[in-house]
Amino acid sequence: MLACPLCQAPLAQLDNGVACAAGHRFDRARQGYLNLLPVQHKNSRDPGDNQAMVQARRDFLDAGHYAPVAARLAQLAAERTPGAWLDIGCGEGYYTTRIAEALPAADGYALDISREAVKRACRRAPQLTWMVASMARVPMADASCDFIASVFSPLDWREAKRLLAPGGGLMRVGPTNGHLMELRRLLYDEVRPYADDKHLALVPAGMQHAHGEVLEFTLTLPEAQARADLLAMTPHGWRASAEKRSRVIEQPAPLEVTVSMRYDYFVRQD
Repeated sequence: MLACPLCQAPLAQLDNGVACAAGHRFDRARQGYLNLLPVQHKNSRDPGDNQAMVQARRDFLDAGHYAPVAARLAQLAAERTPGAWLDIGCGEGYYTTRIAEALPAADGYALDISREAVKRACRRAPQLTWMVASMARVPMADASCDFIASVFSPLDWREAKRLLAPGGGLMRVGPTNGHLMELRRLLYDEVRPYADDKHLALVPAGMQHAHGEVLEFTLTLPEAQARADLLAMTPHGWRASAEKRSRVIEQPAPLEVTVSMRYDYFVRQD
């Protein structure tokens, strides 16, 4: 299943890591993950989300604020009964763990480019294969996955298609135009709309859109810390002015926002 990120040859298990026939070896970190991101594939010294962003996301998600989003994703994954699955861009592992709970008999893999995220994620479900790796060069064999989840994550569509077995599918979960609208109105003088279906134009030939739905609910955040965590885990945490961020965090009234997620499932046909 695993492929060398340097030469694409199969990786075999060793005592404390993996190696290919060409002699490229990758050790397993003490937390349990494999670092399959060679230095020449990095765009920076420590790519991906930093420790503060990862911790904010972990605190917010572990508080259950997006539990309906994870529950629906796990249900949709279970309906497809994959033998092997991958969470591509797993972050700190909240959604990955819910998928793993729904698919106890399947072989699960998860990767993110952020080492800080994967360090925390792998403790949630040690039975999975956790990897620090590039989403543009996934260290897995062609047609090795029956199901791929991509949640709030950038996606290389052609790489995803390469990984899917014929008949396998990718579930993409992302925000609609109405997601966190109330928060965006507090932060910006002008809220710019965006097309939440623009990803459909990027889907490569040979993949069919087989399912689509929207999940929407109202979230109430009475605590200042929860509002701060929400800002820290979204682009609004650095796009909005410090003054407006502080106003949102410190407001005496609870913050009510709309959570609106789009689920799209694409099946590989060829």
